[in-house]
Amino acid sequence: MTQTRLDAVRLDGAGPIYDQIRRAVRDLILAGTWPPGTSVPPEHALMEQLGASRMTVHRALVQLAREGLITRRRRSGTIVASPPASHAMLDILSIPEEVERLGQRYDYEVLSREDGRPSAELALRFGLKRGEKVAHLVTLHRADGKAHVLEERVIHLATVPAAAAEDFSKTPPGDWLLGNSLWSQAEHAISAVPAEPDDAQLLDIGAGEPCLLIERRTWNQGSPVTAVRLLYPGSRHRFVGRFGPYGQV
Repeated sequence: MTQTRLDAVRLDGAGPIYDQIRRAVRDLILAGTWPPGTSVPPEHALMEQLGASRMTVHRALVQLAREGLITRRRRSGTIVASPPASHAMLDILSIPEEVERLGQRYDYEVLSREDGRPSAELALRFGLKRGEKVAHLVTLHRADGKAHVLEERVIHLATVPAAAAEDFSKTPPGDWLLGNSLWSQAEHAISAVPAEPDDAQLLDIGAGEPCLLIERRTWNQGSPVTAVRLLYPGSRHRFVGRFGPYGQV
């Protein structure tokens, strides 16, 4: 981690000392002077440099942590946090492009695949008819080697029969569908959910930690194409939509 210089923290003399400290550190982070991973000076060093009490410095750092700008760890100290990834809320996302826009290296792994009629549990989860034939895939997408999003998807083989012969070893299922199928209608929902133990293990987070769940279904002229559940670790992502009076802009 990059070491910081104490003299970079300069107070502006306006308002309470704790808020001056908070603003000084915040401005260094937002300006890019202290990039993600930078080591923030410890409380005792800031106290000596700024002539502030430990309680005052502690209050400033706690507020910065609440704002998501720093991460405080007992053993390794305080570092500048990585900004959460931003996503266009209603786009049909290409996950490889999403990761590449973050300047990170993308890779993925198909964890499981089953073709055929869905089980009762799978039919309930995706709103399927028991007689439908689907390809059911679970895929883990990574950014710089770390879990980025866990994908569970069903592809309706009656609508997209070519999927039966595709092993998705070179192209992840979502991107393959964008290039090999058509859709005319989509349904999109976002929920906040706690991570189930098995999912948490794959995402390298604690069981019960908050996640963002995107559920999407697409149809082509009334025929179902695919349904997908994308589970993102909540602390690493935020979703953004920009709208005008006549819809998304």
